[in-house]
Amino acid sequence: MEKIHMVDLRRQYHHIKEEVDRAIAEVIDNTAFINGPEVKKFQEELEAYLSVKHVIPCANGTDALQIAMMALDLQPGDEVITASFTYVATAEVIALLRLKPVLVDVDAHTYNIDPAAIERAITPRTKAIVPVHLFGQCADMDPIMDIAARHNLFVIEDNAQAIGATYRRGNGSTSRAGTMGHIGATSFFPSKNLGCFGDGGALFTHDDTLAQRMRMIANHGQTVRYYHDAVGVNSRLDSIQAAILRIKLRHLDEYAAARNRAAAHYDAAFANHPRLRIPARASNSTHVFHQYTLVTDGLDRFGMQESLAAQGVPAMVYYPVPLHMQKAYLDPRYREGDFPVTEDLCKRVISLPMHTELDAEQLAHIVSSVRSFAG
Repeated sequence: MEKIHMVDLRRQYHHIKEEVDRAIAEVIDNTAFINGPEVKKFQEELEAYLSVKHVIPCANGTDALQIAMMALDLQPGDEVITASFTYVATAEVIALLRLKPVLVDVDAHTYNIDPAAIERAITPRTKAIVPVHLFGQCADMDPIMDIAARHNLFVIEDNAQAIGATYRRGNGSTSRAGTMGHIGATSFFPSKNLGCFGDGGALFTHDDTLAQRMRMIANHGQTVRYYHDAVGVNSRLDSIQAAILRIKLRHLDEYAAARNRAAAHYDAAFANHPRLRIPARASNSTHVFHQYTLVTDGLDRFGMQESLAAQGVPAMVYYPVPLHMQKAYLDPRYREGDFPVTEDLCKRVISLPMHTELDAEQLAHIVSSVRSFAG
């Protein structure tokens, strides 16, 4: 049996090795390393895949969130609502720009931000909402967009974990994750569902004015070289990464199908287990399974992690500490107990290996190892 990884990038690479190696060699041969033709082609192909008017490539997902907030001209002290159950980058960018992170609880079914909690958190200082499409499925965007419209708020979708997922709107239409708010932001970190071989990110929007402003901010605040109209940053997707992403984009739906097959295997194994709760599927979103996350009941989660590791099965806890209890984000507005769903999840979740290369033998071993601990 092949060694089991949380994400097996080596085996994934070997399936597309000839294409990737050729693409990298072509970039090196033409020496257009920055803003070369591969970046433009990837941008256009991702626009077509997402059915979004503008894709603005950048250096990483955190930069994408920062550029989005800068483009919306948010001012120090403005409040931005996001979930407490997420990776720190979402709140980190808000705080770095001297905005005020306002944290709220998540839905107990999907683990995505709770629209009712958003509504309760709005004040006269609120300017934006950042829903996170956690673990691979869309947050409930119809009510979120309705709330934003009623309160004149911007919506920035953090789509680092759900690229390729599809949301079914109330009117019967469908939209890709990251394309429903005013701006979408994503990461191409290697372990993401669409990942490059280094750092990378992108922004999405249907708004021509926002697109122009984000491109300008990402390029030192200039549209004409040496003429700077705004304070900007230096955030670029390099040509080698774009060339790799072009190839992997062609396989993205195939990758999502492979992840769903692995998730179905786990579901069948653990669906009726008294101590394990399998991930719920939102009724209005497909799931691309960036993570497969179980909720334990009455188990020593870290003991389980150690037991699995001893049997060659990695497992991770996403996330052990909610943002409102992180030292860097302690705020007198929040106390332990304020976000019961988030706090409960942080005490009980554990994620199993989830990637495109899991085979039957590996899945059987993972399931057997989990059962040997959980009973």
